[in-house]
Amino acid sequence: MNAIPTKQRPLRLLGATKMGVRTQFGALCWRIRKDKVEVLLVQTRRSKRWIVPKGWPMEGQTPAKAASTEAFEEAGVVGKASSICIGLYSYTKYPRTSEDPLPCMVALFPLKAEKVLQEYPEKGQRKRKWASPRKAAQLADEPELAQILRHFDPRLMRL
Repeated sequence: MNAIPTKQRPLRLLGATKMGVRTQFGALCWRIRKDKVEVLLVQTRRSKRWIVPKGWPMEGQTPAKAASTEAFEEAGVVGKASSICIGLYSYTKYPRTSEDPLPCMVALFPLKAEKVLQEYPEKGQRKRKWASPRKAAQLADEPELAQILRHFDPRLMRL
């Protein structure tokens, strides 16, 4: 699969609302260990499900940069995310407050891990785990995310 290269632009968040489907940006962090691909999962704070680092759009940041920021904050991973979205998955976010559930769509950007820090902002709130794409797919709760993980191999992509 060849993607048409496009230049991402920083986001301007005008009139953001919680109505309808919300967009998030996620980092599919990866590395090569002993000639094998490993991907990173982090646990959610409350339900302890295994997911990829992800978060809301950030004013003035491109989607890939926002994904990189989430990888650092949630997992202590430093690297540069590709500007090419490699997949989308959906899930429902259940806020702590009495708000209605929010349907969310996550755009995933691959991020080659250059550093994995021991200290990072959400260290005490989440566990992180490196696994093969196949094992990560088994651990992931969302079926669409699991499918993306199962078929992920950065050696076959131009990232």
